[in-house]
Amino acid sequence: MVKHSREKSSDRLDPITVEVVGSSLLAAADEMGENLVRSSFSTNVKERRDCSTAILDSSGGTIAQAAHQPVHLGSMLGLVQAILSKFPENKLNPGDVFVANDPYSGGGTHLPDITLAAPVFAQGKLIAFVASCAHHAETGGSPSQALDIYSEGIRIPLVRLVEAGSLCQDILDIILLNCRLPKERQADIQAQAGCLETGIKRVQELVDRYGYETILECLERHEEQAAKQARAGIASIPLGTYTFTDYMEGTTPEELIPIKLALTVGDGEIICDFAGTAAQVNLPINLPYYATLASIYYTIKAVLDPTLPANVGFFKTIKVIAPEGSFVNCVAPAPCIFRSDACQRVVDVVIGALSKAIPDRVIAAANGCVSGVYFLGYQPDGSYFAYIETLGGGMGAGIANDGADGIHVHGSNTSNLPIEALELEYPMMIDCYQFAPDSGGPGRQRGGLGFVRQYRMLTDGTRVRTKGDRSFIAPWGLQGGLSGGKAQVTRNYGTELQQSLTTKEYNLVLDTQETIRLVTPGAGGFGNPNERSRDKVLADLHQGKISLETAEDIYGISDANSPS
Repeated sequence: MVKHSREKSSDRLDPITVEVVGSSLLAAADEMGENLVRSSFSTNVKERRDCSTAILDSSGGTIAQAAHQPVHLGSMLGLVQAILSKFPENKLNPGDVFVANDPYSGGGTHLPDITLAAPVFAQGKLIAFVASCAHHAETGGSPSQALDIYSEGIRIPLVRLVEAGSLCQDILDIILLNCRLPKERQADIQAQAGCLETGIKRVQELVDRYGYETILECLERHEEQAAKQARAGIASIPLGTYTFTDYMEGTTPEELIPIKLALTVGDGEIICDFAGTAAQVNLPINLPYYATLASIYYTIKAVLDPTLPANVGFFKTIKVIAPEGSFVNCVAPAPCIFRSDACQRVVDVVIGALSKAIPDRVIAAANGCVSGVYFLGYQPDGSYFAYIETLGGGMGAGIANDGADGIHVHGSNTSNLPIEALELEYPMMIDCYQFAPDSGGPGRQRGGLGFVRQYRMLTDGTRVRTKGDRSFIAPWGLQGGLSGGKAQVTRNYGTELQQSLTTKEYNLVLDTQETIRLVTPGAGGFGNPNERSRDKVLADLHQGKISLETAEDIYGISDANSPS
């Protein structure tokens, strides 16, 4: 938080200046993000937009985050504090750039998310930091199951990558040597560093226009306003403690990992206590603490007031208690490369708890994971390729709306890669890409549909890892709404070699013409299905979103196959 001794900022500033400065900083963060996407090299960033950018104050408090991936906030929450603990302010220089990815040393929430940060100096003084985070498709590590953080890829502690404008080539060389696709990694890292220059320039322009002291006062005012706005939202929830438990899945139906939450609404604050949650597990789905924080901040903002600024003033109204060594606050060397699925489950348990306090203001469970598949193999010319594709699913239904179909939800705000882009760059083809009928949970408002995506290999020896959840426990509905469809993974679907797999397969090898088919989860419905209008049921049937059996057996439309 910005701290300084002078008369209260609210007595000195006009609200127009405060608003202009705040909007300008958010616009700067957005511009950084667009520059990163446009200048990046990898499909994961330039097409799927799996990246984020932010501006932070001089002590590490979030000022503005671009509207990319909310969960990437976790890679930035402790970043500046880690920088300042290793490099005091008098050791920082204009032109410095720091890099990190290790979730256990202040640099991120899993190893593929490489974060860069740079200090911003204006009028000779440190005023802010700018940061960029990008999901890199390949950062070394074992192509098979990851049993600890060491096998998940190169761990980059917080180090200086650029010092006073001069690249520390040795640091970059160490990073690139541990990656299978060094040119791709270097190009994306350069794009990340380049977008920082945009943020630095925009912040310096604001200081030149308004003055150093005025900008600091505006930042303080924005923190105060965010805290006030958050407290107003909290006041709209009945006081009390609300509990909810949901489960992450292992590799068998019996291997369930409880996430327990007691959410207490108090006077101007919310406390999220995860006592009783399972201990960290020997699967790569554990949650580092900052990823848990980011998931909670996102959910409470979305439910309370989507206009809430995602800054430290709002964050101060939320207290999170997560036992160290638990599934939601893992410690080294717990594996966490697929932590995004657990982020979605944290969102589910917060929404589930709030559904007991404000049932008409929340949605049913969304698809509840970030289904995906990771490919590592060889191009026809013998060169490596590596690609991780995360897939959307259903969004939960609400009191007045059906859930959206086939989208990334909550903390995962990336896009589904177009078939043309995938087939252009990688030796595989998409045999099937369609919505999964009946995967949306029935209700007065229907849950969103998951979808089917089937990949056919065009080269031998492609290593494949799948990720996901909700294959045993379906996304739940609310107020009489029914559950959404479950996830499915199948090898060589429709052939004599067909094999049902789990969503957590870590050591597959597929050869030419073999296929892997993923069906992503749908989402829960809202309200009694018998209350859904006939017109909506028939429209869903006509569009292929539900089957005739569902129309008749669940919605009670006995003549659904007759002209309306």
